[in-house]
Amino acid sequence: MKNRMKKMKQAQVKAFTLVEMLVVLLIISVLMLLFVPNLTQQKDLVAEKGNAAVVKVVESQAELYELNHPGETATLGKLKEQGQISDNQVKSYQKVIASGKVEQGRVISD
Repeated sequence: MKNRMKKMKQAQVKAFTLVEMLVVLLIISVLMLLFVPNLTQQKDLVAEKGNAAVVKVVESQAELYELNHPGETATLGKLKEQGQISDNQVKSYQKVIASGKVEQGRVISD
């Protein structure tokens, strides 16, 4: 009988306590609070850079159009018709210009 009791005491499984689990969850929560706002700021920064790139592409295509067609003014419709810019670039350019973050460039909207 005594041998059985000794074996049962030795066979106890070691596990994490509730306090240890709560500490781990607290640390993970704090890390999430630090990183999530940073990720949203990065998302906004990437969107702004993407918009600036679209504006540069459209305006450079407009400059090329005006060089190839002297005396004509480049419009979004003409650039799209010529295949120099895509529908998505037209929509993005109009959206950026309408937001007022970038002043109207050389390209005229139809």
